Amino acid sequence: MENRLSIYAPQALALLRIVTALLFVHAGMVLLFNVPASTHPLPPPEMKPILLVAGILELAGGALVLVGLFTRAAAFILSGMMAVAYWGFHAPMNMWPANNMGSAAILFSFIYLYLVFAGAGAWSLDARRVRASGP
Repeated sequence: MENRLSIYAPQALALLRIVTALLFVHAGMVLLFNVPASTHPLPPPEMKPILLVAGILELAGGALVLVGLFTRAAAFILSGMMAVAYWGFHAPMNMWPANNMGSAAILFSFIYLYLVFAGAGAWSLDARRVRASGP
């Protein structure tokens, strides 16, 4: 059974990439446009510039990862962004991820780090570019 499942690893990787990117695009839309409207309290004014940068990276980087274009480079940047988010904002609140609301930042950081090494998988513009360039 293990061999039969391994055949679908490129498609499973693509699904991981697509779902992760959709969540990131959604987060960027909330930060930049408040769409859909957030129920969280508004951030303090001094956080607005960094949240604007985060929203742009989440929307643009998430869109690149979603379609699988320049996946490794985009994932590298997004992995670092999420590491900074965790260590700069979540960890100082509390040592434990469940108590500092940082679990998602850790997961995003490591999923994107994995994509740096694994690439986009199936159903990506990166794969299409490689096929188009030929042997």
